[in-house]
Amino acid sequence: MRTCSRILVALATAAATGLFGLCQAAEVSVAVAANFTAPMQKIAAAFEQDTGHKAILAFGSTGKFYAQIKNGAPFQILLAADDETPARLDKEGLAVSGSRFTYATGKLVLWSAQAGLVDEKGEVLRTGQFERIAVADPKLAPYGAAAVETLTHLGLLKALQPRFVQGENIGQTYQFIATGNAALGFVALSQVMVDGRIARGSAWVVPAELHAPIRQDAVILGSGKDNPAATALASYLRGDKARAIIRSYGYAL
Repeated sequence: MRTCSRILVALATAAATGLFGLCQAAEVSVAVAANFTAPMQKIAAAFEQDTGHKAILAFGSTGKFYAQIKNGAPFQILLAADDETPARLDKEGLAVSGSRFTYATGKLVLWSAQAGLVDEKGEVLRTGQFERIAVADPKLAPYGAAAVETLTHLGLLKALQPRFVQGENIGQTYQFIATGNAALGFVALSQVMVDGRIARGSAWVVPAELHAPIRQDAVILGSGKDNPAATALASYLRGDKARAIIRSYGYAL
């Protein structure tokens, strides 16, 4: 009888603990820079498995997210493609003070879906053996701004600007290249790297000294202040599992 009683107590305790965990689980709405799509999808899945919290993800350009947040969009965390936008939101009182941190440093790459088109030094930019080059809108997308800065540094902006196919964000820019609407273009290394190598086509990883560092900051927004899932995700992004995923996509930390 005592054994049965102990088993019943144990089962009741386990059930109560499980129900408590479910009651404590929450959802967090996350605005994610388009360049961070693939790693964030993996991180969100691991986050839910490890914590029970669920991250609802939206992907797009940092500039558009800023405008939406200013207009009351109910995002609770922003994972930006720069460090300026989260700082601006913090200064404007739209973010939780002290919650901002750098979750990754991005790398710019000149990429083509065509094997052999882009050489390992990016000299294809000077030879001009292409009709169109895709670049994200530099006013909205930090990777687009880095691309323009790179071309300016190389003295090629004026010559190549007439060939620009401009994407609204880095995700659309990638699609222009992947579908052949542009022979090549500037995207985030994370978009074309799988298991530490370029998945297909040809690429030149742009040297860091050709543009300002692409520091990508995260911040908890005002609407996420009292959401335990927002706090948990911010902490999770700085943990070993998330950092390993981030590195695997070519980001520096």
